[in-house]
Amino acid sequence: MNIEAYFYKPEGNGPFPLVIYNHGSRSGQEHVEIPFRFIAAILVPQGYAVLVPERRGYGKSDGPTYDEEVQGDSGDRMMSRFREEASDVLAGLDYLKKGGASASSGRFTPTPTTSPVDFRRVALMGWSHGGVVSLLAASERHEFVALVDQAGGALTWNRSQTLQNELPAAARKIKVPALCMDAENDATTNAAKTVGQAIKSSGEWEKTIIYPPFTPTSNPDNIAPGHLIFAQGVSIWQDDLLAFLKPRLEANARFERALPAVPLKRAQP
Repeated sequence: MNIEAYFYKPEGNGPFPLVIYNHGSRSGQEHVEIPFRFIAAILVPQGYAVLVPERRGYGKSDGPTYDEEVQGDSGDRMMSRFREEASDVLAGLDYLKKGGASASSGRFTPTPTTSPVDFRRVALMGWSHGGVVSLLAASERHEFVALVDQAGGALTWNRSQTLQNELPAAARKIKVPALCMDAENDATTNAAKTVGQAIKSSGEWEKTIIYPPFTPTSNPDNIAPGHLIFAQGVSIWQDDLLAFLKPRLEANARFERALPAVPLKRAQP
């Protein structure tokens, strides 16, 4: 299976800390390529490389879309798909480790001195559907240094007992500091709060931030308005994000712009 992704890095050779950003669902627009440059615009000036996997069924990636595979299910079929997408994220990281791409040439052979990524300093970040994927990936492998969950599962939480059971169970396996974020007028804040409490109960550092009600400039899908804070209200939360990431990623240099994104492909037998 081929999975498309976008890779951004600061100017220079690095190695740079890496943030893997997992996007939300986009029903009806799955095959539209969205490189999430606004995330790179936040993180690359801080000296971080950014990987944005499209995951299966999105962009030019192989595989069925989420809706095609899940068929409206909010139970086991849904969770199975979430786990498959988490495996895509981990495979993308492994692909980079094996020399998948660089932002200048599209490929490189990593060595301790040539890889643009410092794989000892990798954080996971995701919004909505991508927050769930990030949580599951972090619960499966413990090589990450930080987790950011932006409203993961908020739109599904109230109608899925499976999600209410599975996300806290996964969160209790988290072995890294975590930041959980949402807005008061999302569909629910219980997803972020419950996941955050589960991470904290496992003995890890955790902070949950619930922002005041957010009014988006547009809401074409008529979803809970607070859910859109993570796409349209960047100025509200970006300082909290950076304050959380800085001591975990320990980037010292500042860089002013990202290089163009390069689509990454990885082959899976």
